[in-house]
Amino acid sequence: MLPAQLLPPNIAPGSSSQRHLVNVLSSHGYFLRHPGVIETHISWVLLSGHDAYKIKKAVDLGFLDFSSLKARNYYCDEELRLNRRLAPDIYLNVLPIGGTPEEPVLGKMPAIEYAVHMRRFSPSGLMDRMSARARITPDHIDKLAAIIAAFHNTLPAAAKDSPFCAVAVIEKAALGNFALLQQTCTVHRDIALLKLLGKASTEEFSACLHLFQQRAAAGCIRECHGDMHLGNIVVLNDVPTPFDGIEFNAALRWIDVISEISFPVMDLLRHGQPQLAWRLLNGYLENTGDYSGCGVLRFYLAYRAMVRAKIAAISSGQRPMANKAQQSKSLHGYLGLAYDILTRRRPVLIITHGLPGCGKSTFAQIALEKLGAIRIRSDVERKRLFGLTALADSDALTGEDIYGEDATRRTYERLHVLARDVIAAGFPVIVDAAFLRRAEREIFRTLAHEMAVPFVIASLRADTAAMAQRLEQRNNRHNDASEAGITVLQKLRVVQEPLLDQERVAAVTFVNNGDVDALRSAVEGWKSLDAYLA
Repeated sequence: MLPAQLLPPNIAPGSSSQRHLVNVLSSHGYFLRHPGVIETHISWVLLSGHDAYKIKKAVDLGFLDFSSLKARNYYCDEELRLNRRLAPDIYLNVLPIGGTPEEPVLGKMPAIEYAVHMRRFSPSGLMDRMSARARITPDHIDKLAAIIAAFHNTLPAAAKDSPFCAVAVIEKAALGNFALLQQTCTVHRDIALLKLLGKASTEEFSACLHLFQQRAAAGCIRECHGDMHLGNIVVLNDVPTPFDGIEFNAALRWIDVISEISFPVMDLLRHGQPQLAWRLLNGYLENTGDYSGCGVLRFYLAYRAMVRAKIAAISSGQRPMANKAQQSKSLHGYLGLAYDILTRRRPVLIITHGLPGCGKSTFAQIALEKLGAIRIRSDVERKRLFGLTALADSDALTGEDIYGEDATRRTYERLHVLARDVIAAGFPVIVDAAFLRRAEREIFRTLAHEMAVPFVIASLRADTAAMAQRLEQRNNRHNDASEAGITVLQKLRVVQEPLLDQERVAAVTFVNNGDVDALRSAVEGWKSLDAYLA
């Protein structure tokens, strides 16, 4: 949301009777426990104990119109409907306010006003504040990825003839950011950077044009949250909870799901948390299988950065002089991030190699966070081919062997297609699979050669005892997509085809007999990998 100062000069910040109502409610004992008021450009939020009551201002800003009581009632209902999808414990009901502005009565009809009744929470749980204190954990990120993915998977797609599916809608939103920034940027370095950004953004939009159309036709435009930056996600009972989605403008929430996930990913990058950003993105993609979205990811990441740059630019012109330097720094940071996103392409192809329990997936998780890469995991994609979730038990399928020769061939074909798409989008890709056969490795080496990108085999080794112990522990936890046990390990040890000398030229070996921290600090292995990629 935009700050209150962004109201057009000809728009009053709510009617005088509304302001009087808010003053009465906040100062005459209606809220006896810890009362307070938060004011934004479109609402007042009255605070009392464990509760909060949001009253929408009677304003018409073009992109939203709350000027009539009927409209405010409708958008209160919409806010409740939309936000209860993700935050039912925060959004309680819509409350009429009867009586008069001088003597209001909560819950009485006929209504003179309406309020969204919410459960109050501590601002310290907001993820942007937690990020500033380095309090966001990998577990928070994994939960958030699963929550957003599950939310998107349940949403119906926009009709193919919907105006929200038109490419012009995407272009208009992007151009609007540049138009406003061109009017508000005053620092020479920002003006110069904005010019470069305009060119890079136009080129990326053109390159993505057919993908935008394909994704709209494939049902990727859905009624999302619309404003899922870190400041609109609160951790409640250790669970990240998105709230305050956009109710006032359908075009801002009927968007590509990749545009939605791009917002928190971009925000984490800007907050100096790249490892968590790539962990979130990969968790989301693994849950949804939407790897084709990588083709438009770069555009949407930059678009979200430009949205925040626009807000910083306007705020810089309206804040006291003491805050201008901070806002100017924020503006330049977002512009720089957008430019880096649009122009930095480092596609590489890394495949893992090793027996079950050697630590391939652990390596891939560490590597994707270090490199800013996309991981594609065979255990997950194999199950997806058969309509199974990552943690589903394949024994539930009768009459189908998902680990037979044909299923394995189809799995590697799927990995090949996805890897090609990610490389074409300009991102590093890690294919997390056993690759115990030379033919499987050769197909991916050929792909890297065809696409002119570096190719690395990350070969993981571990003692038999260590692998057996990990497999037993993993199967007891039931929290991993892999179903390989000790019997499978013993079988594959016999039939595996070791790396040939010509393959070792592209291989980096990690000996993994310790824990995760030991693998993360395997200095020689990571140095060798960096050297290959350089």
